[in-house]
Amino acid sequence: MKLVQVNLQPHFGGGEVYTAFLCRALSALGVSTRLLVHPRAAFWDRLGLPADTERIVASDPANLLRHLPQGPLWLLAHGPLPDILRREVPGRWRSAIAHMPVQGRNPEAFAAHDRIYAVSGWVRDGLLAAGLPAWEQPLYGVAEVGSRGGEREVRRRSRYDWDRRKGRDRLFGALEPLAEALRQHPPFVRRDGLSLGIVSRLTPIKQFPSLFAHLAAELARRPRVNLEIFGSGGYASVRDLDHALAALPRGQVRFWGQQNNVAGIYRQLDYLLSGLPEKEALGLNIIEAQACGTPVIAVDAPPFTETVVHGATGFLYPDPRTDGGAGFGSLLDELLAGRPRPKPELAHAHLARFSFEAFVERLRPVLADVEQALRAA
Repeated sequence: MKLVQVNLQPHFGGGEVYTAFLCRALSALGVSTRLLVHPRAAFWDRLGLPADTERIVASDPANLLRHLPQGPLWLLAHGPLPDILRREVPGRWRSAIAHMPVQGRNPEAFAAHDRIYAVSGWVRDGLLAAGLPAWEQPLYGVAEVGSRGGEREVRRRSRYDWDRRKGRDRLFGALEPLAEALRQHPPFVRRDGLSLGIVSRLTPIKQFPSLFAHLAAELARRPRVNLEIFGSGGYASVRDLDHALAALPRGQVRFWGQQNNVAGIYRQLDYLLSGLPEKEALGLNIIEAQACGTPVIAVDAPPFTETVVHGATGFLYPDPRTDGGAGFGSLLDELLAGRPRPKPELAHAHLARFSFEAFVERLRPVLADVEQALRAA
């Protein structure tokens, strides 16, 4: 079977981690990948792609067709297929992995696909409700926290991930190396008290500014709770998050920038804190943290109800947009008073759902479905 995967994202995030372990899982099933990537995506070398993955830099998105091999072909995009690849051609199976829910978005982005694979039940339900050809089972993902290259030590880095499509970001991005040279880059040292951590790109889908518009006051009233933020984002995302956290006393929140040693970070946190739920598709950071023995605090709504077992691998609390953060504040009081910390490493059946072996098994019927479709074409 000839497979071409398409991931044209220039920035590193969960979808790129997903692409890497998907290539490894397919390789374990005897399917090699030709992977089309963005010319500015410099991170692929450190993600451990298997030897049978042929990586091709697609410098011109309008010319993707020239990178396709002849004969029956499985096209698999991370996100909707580019328009030029959606043309109905005999012997070509057009598919995509939905890394974001279509709820609240235009489902037409996934038009002209033969099959769409959801990363969670929440995403699958949205695809089905929109009448799209969703695969019957969610693929979920792999709690993979191995090295992603770069420095192992956790030191403060820039909180910004500049979007080169915007003039303001291009200007600030050009000045950033000068500013970074003047800043201090202390190593991360855990502080006394309760440590909550964000380990994520600071993107709009996480809705961190909206989250902390309700939670910041609860945190400010509890100075023994520390907020550590590991991740970077665009100028507007960081600005809005700064504004939402303005009520916190100086020093209660610290930014560390994007880090490579995520396993080392998780293990120094008391809890991972998620963003708001409805724009989130799965949350690889949530399953990664649990695999490292770090419980999660998340809103009691899908997709987090699929990835967190309340009381066993973390705690779910009411959406702060409905109670102003009161439920979150009450949970913090319980934790500060000594409520036992969950031990995710003991939730063996739950963690097994997110193992590499389980992911490979979920792919077997997918391959059988594609093979049958290509034979019938």
